[in-house]
Amino acid sequence: MSLRCSSTSSPPDDSEPVIPLPLLPGFAHWGAHLDALLARPEGLWIHGAPGSGVSALATELAARRGVPWLDAPEDAEALRWLATHPRGVVAAQEAPPGSAPCLVLRLPGLDEEPSALPRLLEAMAAEEGVDGPLPPALGRLPCPGNLRELRNRLVRWKLLGQLPEADVGGPPRFETEDLATNLHELERFLLHRALRRAYGNRSEAATRLGVSRPQLYALIRRHGDPVRGEAATGEVPARLKRRPRSRS
Repeated sequence: MSLRCSSTSSPPDDSEPVIPLPLLPGFAHWGAHLDALLARPEGLWIHGAPGSGVSALATELAARRGVPWLDAPEDAEALRWLATHPRGVVAAQEAPPGSAPCLVLRLPGLDEEPSALPRLLEAMAAEEGVDGPLPPALGRLPCPGNLRELRNRLVRWKLLGQLPEADVGGPPRFETEDLATNLHELERFLLHRALRRAYGNRSEAATRLGVSRPQLYALIRRHGDPVRGEAATGEVPARLKRRPRSRS
């Protein structure tokens, strides 16, 4: 049993990587009932975090059922589609409304099932032609992009020798009640974590943070870049400049 990444508008490409279904996080819970699941008359709604293999699994299960599948951006659109495709398969990031006439299968993230990491890395390494032992850092949690991020880690190490940097420390400890100061410290923590997880790739870090490239560069000037070793310029946001003096 294997799956391939695909889209609603084109068939799977034979050149795309293949991951055996039993390696997916969560397979131990639904894999033993796969034949019964496929035979059910209801539609299937598969959801999980971005990059967790939801679309790939939907492609495979739809092919096994002999039905179409939908990569659903919105619940309402998916429910309308299921009304005309009663045995269809939906790939989504969120669970459907409680009244949805379908069976729901949630793919857990790697942080929920870290035991899946070693076998997944081994399978991906074989696909990428990587021989020999793999650095333990490749399997380090968190892995926010799930299967996609795990493959990106492997490829970056294979081609560039880059390993994911460990997040340094946890969230900031707020020593003051001043909101402006606390927001400044939280902003720095989130920026540095995104840059580390993106291996210094600033486009990817901006996407992770949900900001534009100019906004990201403003944040880097303010807080520095720990991956590239760039120090902060000392620039502070206006809210800190306007901060009232603490009362004695």
